Amino acid sequence: MASEFFDRVYKVVRLIPEGKVTTYGHIARFLGAGRSARVVGYAMNASHNDLSIPAHRVVNRIGVLTGKHFFKGSALMQELLESEGITVVEDQVQDFKEHLWDPIEYLNQEEFLEDLF
Repeated sequence: MASEFFDRVYKVVRLIPEGKVTTYGHIARFLGAGRSARVVGYAMNASHNDLSIPAHRVVNRIGVLTGKHFFKGSALMQELLESEGITVVEDQVQDFKEHLWDPIEYLNQEEFLEDLF
């Protein structure tokens, strides 16, 4: 069951555009599991060996790079975000709302969830 949920998380994360970030909570809400932000975090922590998943684009609800410790090198998550034009200061995305991508606004939730079954 967790593996299936993780796969759904990864499908959303792969759709985050370059130069944008989203949060664990936004992904959870999009997947219809609004109280599962922590499980989204677990999925992200388990994804770092799959280079097709841009895990660096997922941050906490206020833009803090809480997942940075799961990247090789403590600054890699920040470096990846900065390479996409996102400024990070003291482990926090600057102009967070400008860079925030909410899957509910940009994806058709009904179609997305139908495609999973």
